[in-house]
Amino acid sequence: MSETAAPTDAELDVLKCFWRDGDLSASEVRTRIADSLGWTSSTTRTVLERMRAKGLISRRDAHGVAVYSAVQPKVAVIGVMMRRLSSLLEMQGPMPASAFSGSALLDEDDIVALEEALAAEPSDEEPA
Repeated sequence: MSETAAPTDAELDVLKCFWRDGDLSASEVRTRIADSLGWTSSTTRTVLERMRAKGLISRRDAHGVAVYSAVQPKVAVIGVMMRRLSSLLEMQGPMPASAFSGSALLDEDDIVALEEALAAEPSDEEPA
């Protein structure tokens, strides 16, 4: 993941919507994050288009409605973020993915995949 493609905290909130619920319209995204972020429809569309430009989500039209989808799987994004945190903390070796076993966002298969991703050598071609 390049530094410019790294999702912001607000973009991570949006990505979580897609990872939980699949493809969504801008209106559906706004409904899901309205309480926590308080965005207007315009702000939601602007953020979605920025995320699309970063390669975090894609857009297609379905019955005249723009529908967005996460491009990067949650395990890939979380793995890159965990590597960054490990580097920041100057840890020797990867962080244990098992530390996230209580996550509502990650199931057991995700944790296994995350553990494997963290054990692998990082590459320049990591997804965002």
